[in-house]
Amino acid sequence: THTHTHTHTHTHTHTHTHGSATVHHSRCYLPSLFFRNPTPDEVINRPEGKDFYKGAVTPDNFLAVLKGDSASTKGGSGKVLKSGPNDHVFVYITAHGAPGLLAFPEDEVNTLTLPVLIFLHFSHLADLVFYIDASWSGSMMTKLPDDIDVYATTATNSNEVSYACYYDEKRETYLGDWYSVNWMEDSDVEDISMETLMRQFKIIQSNTSRVMKFGNETLANMKVMAFQGNANAWPNSPMTLKPVADPGLTFSTEVPLEILRRKSSNTDNSLYQSHLKVREELRRKMLKVVTLVTGSESEYQKVLCEKMDLTQHQCYEIAVTQYKKHCFSWPTNYEDYLLDLYLLFNLCGKIYQQERYRIHLIPPSFYTFPPGFRSIQFLFQSIQKIPHFPR
Repeated sequence: THTHTHTHTHTHTHTHTHGSATVHHSRCYLPSLFFRNPTPDEVINRPEGKDFYKGAVTPDNFLAVLKGDSASTKGGSGKVLKSGPNDHVFVYITAHGAPGLLAFPEDEVNTLTLPVLIFLHFSHLADLVFYIDASWSGSMMTKLPDDIDVYATTATNSNEVSYACYYDEKRETYLGDWYSVNWMEDSDVEDISMETLMRQFKIIQSNTSRVMKFGNETLANMKVMAFQGNANAWPNSPMTLKPVADPGLTFSTEVPLEILRRKSSNTDNSLYQSHLKVREELRRKMLKVVTLVTGSESEYQKVLCEKMDLTQHQCYEIAVTQYKKHCFSWPTNYEDYLLDLYLLFNLCGKIYQQERYRIHLIPPSFYTFPPGFRSIQFLFQSIQKIPHFPR
């Protein structure tokens, strides 16, 4: 899907001098334990679709591109944003997500990163538009102010997962993400010199669930072409796409298991059962952390069931880092760890409700261990007690 957008912007008269593309290459070739890509180095996102440009992305490269820091890029073309006050910048992100973060192949970008970049590095730009396709992607932009020239749409709200679509029997994988496929196909069939971002949002929203918008909605009255094309040239004529009767929508978090389930219908189901055991083990470890920290059944159930807003960024970021270090250093084919990070998200919020102070203001020696919810320090200590999950 994300390679479609690279080709899409070039189709609408962009040249390589106008943009930078960072693409997660493992979608082209994934040499993992569970999956074998029968068409390596090829990416499509609809049945009988065309192959698109491919590349690679890391969190460091992604941030360097946004900051205009070419010296910090590794691999790829080295192109970064070099935009000025008359430029409109369009940033499309597709990744695995969890509450408050985007997960890349080797690391993640925390929710704090994007707002910091917006304020510190885009003050010189005319307008900035984000399209973010990831589970829980709304949590990345909930605090985006509406009085700066930044507008964002996300595939989901803060509490839900996104959808994959278009299962391909030959390649044994899903070809696209439903939010992304919808906005790209809309841009393909519409006259983007006339269509506004708001109209595109409404079309996407009508075809998917829980698509959200954030920030300065005045920008949504601008034409799509200002961000997805070249305003100094005529766009290509709208194309006609043959409807796909059944897009086969599947929760993105269930894609690995669903692919294995389809394969196991023709062969043995040992790989499916192995992956299921991994998911169960990850769940067990996270629930152990919750048990240690909450100290009571009632608080345990609240952490499992409540949907909290992310306000305690530092606690959550450190907790995720501790979890990675001490519990499970996940290879890229185990996206299952994302399913339970919301529990760390909730634990941080609950602890802060009780303690009423911030971790970076109080030395560890001053932490107390009240009944019920334990302290932030105790959360981190509890994570460290969980046996490391082997690769």
